[in-house]
Amino acid sequence: MSVKPILIEPNKLLRKISKPVKSVGDEERRLMDDMLDTMYAAPGIGLAAIQIGVPKRIIVMDISREENKKEPRYFVNPIIKNKNNETSKYEEGCLSVPDQFAEIERPNECEVEYLDYNGKKQLLKADGLLATCIQHEMDHLEGILFIDYLSKLKKSMIIKKLSKIKSNRIIV
Repeated sequence: MSVKPILIEPNKLLRKISKPVKSVGDEERRLMDDMLDTMYAAPGIGLAAIQIGVPKRIIVMDISREENKKEPRYFVNPIIKNKNNETSKYEEGCLSVPDQFAEIERPNECEVEYLDYNGKKQLLKADGLLATCIQHEMDHLEGILFIDYLSKLKKSMIIKKLSKIKSNRIIV
């Protein structure tokens, strides 16, 4: 297992639509292990494979708050089956949009179908932060970043700031 470099916006690869995974095997599990190591090292609570340059429909997350109690979750080919009409706002950030945060409004509950770490089909009813995190990471699979929900002005200011940071240091 290893920590991989995280792509930083602006980056064309982050805007690609990820491809479905045919089956969950050793290669996919190794990728998920690397993604988890990368996410924990960053540190973050969620990571999509595309954020480390792999355009596969794979997400890892861990929203546990305790340092010593890790609760990793793995989602392969996730599909949202239902979304609640009620919404909630969370201040979101993103490992691919470092040091930038904004309140984003999303459905406060969702139901997601996916394959787990071992390739077994699962159905999860999520609410609160977990629902927000799932929707945020699933956006990555469609080439969408949380800043895309902001006004054009706010988004362009953030991208300009990130471009300046990237040009001052070497980042993938």
